[in-house]
Amino acid sequence: MMCLTGTDVEHAARLLRDGGLVAFPTETVYGLGANALSATAVARVFEAKERPRFDPLIVHVHEAAQIERLAPGVPDQARVLIERFWPGPLTLVLPKTDLVPDLVTSALPTVALRSPDHAIALELLRRAGVPVAAPSANLFGRLSPTEAAHVAEQLGDRIDYILDGGPCRVGVESTVLDVSREPATLLRPGGLPLEEIEAVIGPVALGDGREPGESGGRPTPSPGMLPHHYAPTTPLLVVAEIAADVQKLAAAVSPGHAGGAPRVGLLSLTPEDPSRFAAVETLSPTGDLREAAAGFFAALRRLDQQQLELMIARPFPEEGLGRALNDRLRRAAAAHTEL
Repeated sequence: MMCLTGTDVEHAARLLRDGGLVAFPTETVYGLGANALSATAVARVFEAKERPRFDPLIVHVHEAAQIERLAPGVPDQARVLIERFWPGPLTLVLPKTDLVPDLVTSALPTVALRSPDHAIALELLRRAGVPVAAPSANLFGRLSPTEAAHVAEQLGDRIDYILDGGPCRVGVESTVLDVSREPATLLRPGGLPLEEIEAVIGPVALGDGREPGESGGRPTPSPGMLPHHYAPTTPLLVVAEIAADVQKLAAAVSPGHAGGAPRVGLLSLTPEDPSRFAAVETLSPTGDLREAAAGFFAALRRLDQQQLELMIARPFPEEGLGRALNDRLRRAAAAHTEL
């Protein structure tokens, strides 16, 4: 049975207090929320998403004052970042207190915290009166939802309510920064560009010493670090240069295709010649990376619904939000050969 979609913040808050699952809007993507202090409620998140329990969750708070109950002894560097970028698309990894269930953190000694820059999300968190653990509101590994309808498509019969706040403004998940150690380490590029962080605290280390996405069933230090993630159902190739014969390329990827020329779609930052493609999604006529990020997942979703044999995308400039977009493209294409 499909859950209701609506705009009743008080109803959504009451469901969270009572152990329910609520999808809600943030500036990044829609989250699937549960009371972060209830292991029983959090277990429902993993079940609804079919998410492995070695992948930790981000805990959302409505104000920085809530941090002390969840993460003791916040370092000065973290306080500077909170003052500058919260609320906003920045998640900070900090040592946790025993108040946070191990299920939330995949038994790691740290917890990922953020305060979303979205009026409805903040009001929901305030009224709920509890911190809310919330990964993206989609089936595990699938395209992230940036509209309420996207949530309903994947999780509508598995959760209790979808709080509709319209399209998400940023469009890619938050940047995750580990400030539990020195130096601060970028675990996941996201909606806050690395350059803006380094302008405040200086150089940031990259990664955690693993190969990108390596897990082997061990807890990952941040969500979104698995190699196959954010994936459409249609094969996706990331190519620096688009081959002259895209149908031949598609046939190589889908050798079992029969009947007519393979249908190929294109995801492009700026306008390209559409004549060789069955469908084209242009993210920004002017090449604006913020505009591109806001429409990225919705554009991939539209292409994925076109019954294509192949989707092709060019890499983005490796700067600003382009770094986060390239990260999502690599993980979305990980099940296929990257040319």
